[in-house]
Amino acid sequence: MARILTGIQSTGIPHLGNILGAVRPAIRMADEGSNEAFIFIADLHSLTTIKNAEERIHNVHAVAATWLAFGLDTERHTFYRQSDIREIGEFTWYMSCFTPYPMLANAHSFKDKSDRLSDVNAGLFNYPVLMASDIMMYDADYVPVGKDQLQHLEITRDIGQAFNRQVGETLVIPEAKVQENTKLVPGIDGQKMSKSYGNAINIFESDKALRKRVMKIVTDSKDVDEPKDPDTCNVFAIYKLLASPEQESALRDRYIKGGMGYGHAKQELYELICSSFEKERARYAELMANPEQIEQELKKGADKARIVGREVIGRVRSKLGYVGAGA
Repeated sequence: MARILTGIQSTGIPHLGNILGAVRPAIRMADEGSNEAFIFIADLHSLTTIKNAEERIHNVHAVAATWLAFGLDTERHTFYRQSDIREIGEFTWYMSCFTPYPMLANAHSFKDKSDRLSDVNAGLFNYPVLMASDIMMYDADYVPVGKDQLQHLEITRDIGQAFNRQVGETLVIPEAKVQENTKLVPGIDGQKMSKSYGNAINIFESDKALRKRVMKIVTDSKDVDEPKDPDTCNVFAIYKLLASPEQESALRDRYIKGGMGYGHAKQELYELICSSFEKERARYAELMANPEQIEQELKKGADKARIVGREVIGRVRSKLGYVGAGA
């Protein structure tokens, strides 16, 4: 049985791109064969940028509600909030003492802001060490990553191998599970959907707000009667990610034939989003209205994660000579 681990940033409500590109694929991967998944909400990582407590709590609940609404099996898998495992701070300190400065100075998370060092806090600089600790404290075999995230996994492997070389085989060295076929979901402006671009579609908004957002998708200015090219249209690009082959073919024909305005295409997309995610939207709303349900699930996951984490950190303490009270 392989253990797969993945972390989710708690920086806001997951949008359609997050759902199609990360949430659904991760749940499918977790459920394959006899895999066991550890899936956590990285709320400690969020402290590098988000300082407001209420915002952080809301974000954690929104992320958790999304995964639960999409059917993550919390009996089979371990779903937890990073900050509930207090030992992660101790483990990160141990790992930081085996991490060379140049490795962190070359990490993308630091280099991207190194031209304005006043914006860089120590947490951001040490971000890769916390990420490595999140993985190795749970004996993860595989970590799903996109190609742009490979560097962080390589840093994790380097830190773990450095530790094992110096004190003896102790940590499981994880392997990358590169996600080659991750769906690129366009936003309302045609760029990759991203909160930072302000072009995301939030499927959990009210019907009125969701429809208004869909109607803002950028299109060309062809008249209703003119034939249109579905393969260059932002509306169709999103529609085909959700549609059945029959639905996609039918809308494609209407584009090519003419006589359909973009407003009609946007309405079709809006209705498809509503029908495709009807159950998930209802479940999300129910969970967000009852945060105690979310907290119960996260506590259950933290209790399971803590058992594994304490066993691993016990091995590390022993190898480092920390064997006194509390170790």
